[in-house]
Amino acid sequence: MHHLDLGLFRYQIIFTCDILKSQHVNGNKLVEEVDRRLAAIPRFPGIKIFSNGLQSIARLTASEYRSLMKVMIFVIDNLYDENNNEVDNFVNNDDLTKLYEYWNEMYILSRYEEFSESDLEKFNDAIHRWARMFVKAFKFVSPSNLKLPKLHSWVYHIIDSIRSYGAINGYTTETYESLHKYFVKIPYRISNKKDVEPQLLRTIKRQAISIRMSQHSVNPAKTPRTCKFSARLFEFSLQDANTFFNEKKDSVDNKMQTGFARFISCLDSYLDLLDGFTIIVWFSDIAISMDSEESNDYISDKGLCYGQALLLAEVLTDPPLNLALIQCYRVYTWCRSHSTPI
Repeated sequence: MHHLDLGLFRYQIIFTCDILKSQHVNGNKLVEEVDRRLAAIPRFPGIKIFSNGLQSIARLTASEYRSLMKVMIFVIDNLYDENNNEVDNFVNNDDLTKLYEYWNEMYILSRYEEFSESDLEKFNDAIHRWARMFVKAFKFVSPSNLKLPKLHSWVYHIIDSIRSYGAINGYTTETYESLHKYFVKIPYRISNKKDVEPQLLRTIKRQAISIRMSQHSVNPAKTPRTCKFSARLFEFSLQDANTFFNEKKDSVDNKMQTGFARFISCLDSYLDLLDGFTIIVWFSDIAISMDSEESNDYISDKGLCYGQALLLAEVLTDPPLNLALIQCYRVYTWCRSHSTPI
């Protein structure tokens, strides 16, 4: 990140502006034209619009420099005419455009996760092709005559580093700076700034549990949303719940297995409270013997209907009077269905 995005590409942008100013009488107008072209780029997902052009280049982030890489070749193309004023060390517009083309080719190769020997040879050719054009274009505008440590390291040592330590993405500081932003800075801002460390740990712990339970990988590009689940863990029909749990019980941890067992128990308790769960007449724990003259008006089990006791009461008389409030399930007459306390 610091080597390319905030290093060499930043030099390339700054030197481009210096070239435009130094080799043209109306150089400042060309820089303004660059700003205008940047601001006029149509909006598109993944592309940042630089409405102020390059005026804030000193404050650009690595991500914003990567956005510039996507569009600068179109901004520079056909920006100015050839050397009509016979300026010394004039950089042709075509050469400047090729410089950004070579940069993009080299940068794409640098982002590989793995390199074969042929990939390294291709990458090395791309580096030297870009470096030759970079030196040709900017050697007369660089205050240090391009004696840049990052340029030297990139051209002469990066291939050997990849052979020794692996792909560049493996030892970039971008990962750790991003983690610091999303796992320290943002949680700190939402804390009360007192006794901060325990609050940070709780926030990150909740985030990790939430992400794990929702089967999402950590995405440091998003602001942590504590204890908010964004996906279903499982999906099944209630009638197949028991079968589903039996199939899954060997592939989940102990806590999830306990949850499955309790879910079935709680589901049974919940369904026991419902009036319209089943059309089977023998559903509950109270048997009621219907009047023989009315038994034909009900769906019954040989004259018995079933229900649930809602209330038991005893009237202290002599002898005592025992009463029960019963909720019948699916008691049907031939004309209509009803479920009423008896």
